[in-house]
Amino acid sequence: MTTEKTFQWDLPDPFTIDIVVRDEDTDRLGHANNVVYVRWLEDISWAHIDSLGMTWELHEETGKAMAITRTEIDYLMPANAGDRLVLATWLTGYDGKFRSSRQFQLIRPVDGKTLVRAVSTHACVDLKSQRPSRAPKPFADILGGAVVAGGKNAGFN
Repeated sequence: MTTEKTFQWDLPDPFTIDIVVRDEDTDRLGHANNVVYVRWLEDISWAHIDSLGMTWELHEETGKAMAITRTEIDYLMPANAGDRLVLATWLTGYDGKFRSSRQFQLIRPVDGKTLVRAVSTHACVDLKSQRPSRAPKPFADILGGAVVAGGKNAGFN
């Protein structure tokens, strides 16, 4: 995890991961493929909640998980093979029972440019039925305590 203070983060105190764009991450246009960005968003989301104590073991114990219901990505500039990037995320909303939201920002440190901004929403689901379910108390405690003020809460309060 990188803690660069010189970056112009959209929100304070991000959770970050370092990324190096591999040749196999690129598409016919020569830049990182859209599917790869989605994978990076998922990778950082799992790493972040795990760091907060919302481990896969807790998911299995409670029989619940937060499933993505919507992802919106703004591709601002391309990333190319060999680029070193820093991806940041923040929990930006939790309705206290069912839905949460998350915000992302991808920066290329060499020039400080923001390449991508994204938001996603999640709903708590039962692992067996895969149907919506109220978040268990441990999820509520973790999600509610980690929300960063000022972020995009993806359309809910």
